[in-house]
Amino acid sequence: LNHILTAKHGWRIAGIENEFGEVGIDDSLLRKNMKEHTEEEVIEMLNGCVCCTVRDDLIKTLKKLAERQQQGLKLDAIVIETTGMADPAPVAQTFFVDDFVQEFFKLDGIVTLVDANHIEQHLDEEKPEGAENESVEQVAFADRLILNKIDLVPKEEDLKRVETRLRTMNAFAPIIRTTQSSVSAENVLNLKAFNLNRTLEMDPEFLNTDAEHEHDESVSSLGIDVAGEVDMSALSVWMDDLLREQGADIFRMKGVLACQGYPKKWAYQAVHMIMSSVFSEDWAEGEERCCKLTFIGKNLNKAELKEGFMSCMATAENREKRIKSLRFAKGDKVQCVDDDGEWVTGVVEDHLFRNEDWAPGECAPYAVKLDGAEQYIYPTEDDDTIVRAAPRAVD
Repeated sequence: LNHILTAKHGWRIAGIENEFGEVGIDDSLLRKNMKEHTEEEVIEMLNGCVCCTVRDDLIKTLKKLAERQQQGLKLDAIVIETTGMADPAPVAQTFFVDDFVQEFFKLDGIVTLVDANHIEQHLDEEKPEGAENESVEQVAFADRLILNKIDLVPKEEDLKRVETRLRTMNAFAPIIRTTQSSVSAENVLNLKAFNLNRTLEMDPEFLNTDAEHEHDESVSSLGIDVAGEVDMSALSVWMDDLLREQGADIFRMKGVLACQGYPKKWAYQAVHMIMSSVFSEDWAEGEERCCKLTFIGKNLNKAELKEGFMSCMATAENREKRIKSLRFAKGDKVQCVDDDGEWVTGVVEDHLFRNEDWAPGECAPYAVKLDGAEQYIYPTEDDDTIVRAAPRAVD
């Protein structure tokens, strides 16, 4: 959606953004582009599952946009970006069961963004009896499939296997390969692709508004919204451990954070164990520096996740805890491995040391001043293979 908002296509677009969790992240990622590339910011936020709990809110939002259009708002299209946990059928149904919505809007098409690197494991996922596999539904109902992240699947035979599987589930939707979701606007806008008859053949209950819709209850979300800044070095360690140990069960992780020592907002997104991040825009003057993040996954231990993140906040108490967890105190004699792989001796002069020119989040547990030299070594980890106690002198 960010890519579409920044493309030069001449369309005036309203965005309806849906978050599965209670803390909104995506709206803050989108608003900057809406302001820079449209005459008027038009973005609506729905928190909850758009295919069930906030479906009435979707109808109200569409009606509100129709009223604004009657009052002079210039609008060519509305893009509804649902959460990845949404069943598309009840969302599409909205355009056929409400008379007012039918009068003002036409469903142009359903576009499904497919993660080439992870889609197979989600299609194969066993769901509890009665619960829908949302990934299957999203592929089956698509009028266009955007096969994204192909750079993470370098073997052509693997991509062809994924495409073959997608075509067995949906033989009608064209498949477009992309990286970083970079797709031309004409491939997702003004498709004139949605076919009600084909949809009814696939799902005879499509227009039945009383049909039950059941999610996998083992999948949930956690939102954290807290004032203050994070310590990036502590956060990096915690996130690395979290994704390594629980990445298979974390479907999505995203946030916009204030980081100690950095003037810009840090925005990140992760899918399972693959993560990307960027320092985006500056914090506005007078804007409270805070951290907003959300997790979506299976069997989430919410208390443990929140406790882990809070331990990364940049507070004196958290810093003291991190220092106490280190093995060596200031003044201790230690040996470190130098660039040549040799053990050299020195004294611990500082804890949790960081140079300004180091990469964000990079931090050394110790700053060690070498004996007899104005030279320092900064061990990358507090591990015996890198830094160890110096042998005691023998009388």
